[in-house]
Amino acid sequence: MNIEQLNYYSAKLSYEMDSADLFDALKCGEDVVIVDGRSAAAFKLEHIPGAVNLPHREICSNTTANLDRDKTYVCYCDGIGCNASTKTALKLLTLGFKVKELIGGLDWWKRDGYETQGEKAQSGTGVVCGC
Repeated sequence: MNIEQLNYYSAKLSYEMDSADLFDALKCGEDVVIVDGRSAAAFKLEHIPGAVNLPHREICSNTTANLDRDKTYVCYCDGIGCNASTKTALKLLTLGFKVKELIGGLDWWKRDGYETQGEKAQSGTGVVCGC
């Protein structure tokens, strides 16, 4: 077994999750907060249900003062062509929050058939709590 590779994959899974992982976490009532790091205009058009909008450009100690530091913040943006989720995760991490990045962002969330909210909402599988 390659220990270096084992450590790499273990670390990777501790830093990110995919849409199925997030869906399961929400369904099972895990203590996660979904953070949309895109602009308020993009959030208004479409977002993951239950997400809070915290544009990465506005993240600072003042805008995060009321956030619970005991929760894990799952950050997302449009998808693989966007790095707002990485910027959001980095800024929250530097402020002392536990973070993960949603790989594939909103794009892969929708491709996996999950519902969205907003002006351009997509119907799909909704989160129903209970494992």
